[in-house]
Amino acid sequence: MNLKRNIIFLSLLFLLSACVGSSTGGVFGTGVSVALDPRTLGTQIDDSIMQKNLLARLTLSEKKYLVKISVKVLDGRIFLGGKVDEPEEKLKITKMAWETKGARSVKNNIAIKQKFSFINVAKDVLITSQLRTAMILNKNIKAANFNIDTINQKTYVFGIAHGENEKKEIIEEAKQIVDLEELITSILMTSDLSRQRE
Repeated sequence: MNLKRNIIFLSLLFLLSACVGSSTGGVFGTGVSVALDPRTLGTQIDDSIMQKNLLARLTLSEKKYLVKISVKVLDGRIFLGGKVDEPEEKLKITKMAWETKGARSVKNNIAIKQKFSFINVAKDVLITSQLRTAMILNKNIKAANFNIDTINQKTYVFGIAHGENEKKEIIEEAKQIVDLEELITSILMTSDLSRQRE
């Protein structure tokens, strides 16, 4: 009788612990158990608010983005995925992500459906890699804080600068690249951020 009661007790204990473990997962839309998530509860809430705000802004901009674009925020770092029809859409989404209050960085993995000519793509890749290399080699620029996209020889730089001098350095580096026809920047200053970068 005692053995049967112990087995029932252990079974109930196992079921209850399984329920608790599963109920904590994804409370803030992270898909990670709160108990196992290394972020503080405050950071998780901040990330959740950022994620919902960006999704709301994207959906207001274009309803299709609700199903076509995925947004994930971890410790103020924004990760974008999905597909769009035009390069300009990717740039618009990147800009909106960088403008999200509290954003620390943006990783854009959005694919573009539009077909390109091989020659134009090769030129754009070369321009982007040249500017990226120049920024990495320039000690006055923290290259990791910026996204660079080139479409039809127009280069877009998004990111966070520590001051006006860093922004000027990027513009000067871009001027040195022969095939670059136009530089468009959307660069925030660290003083504008609500959450200071480390």
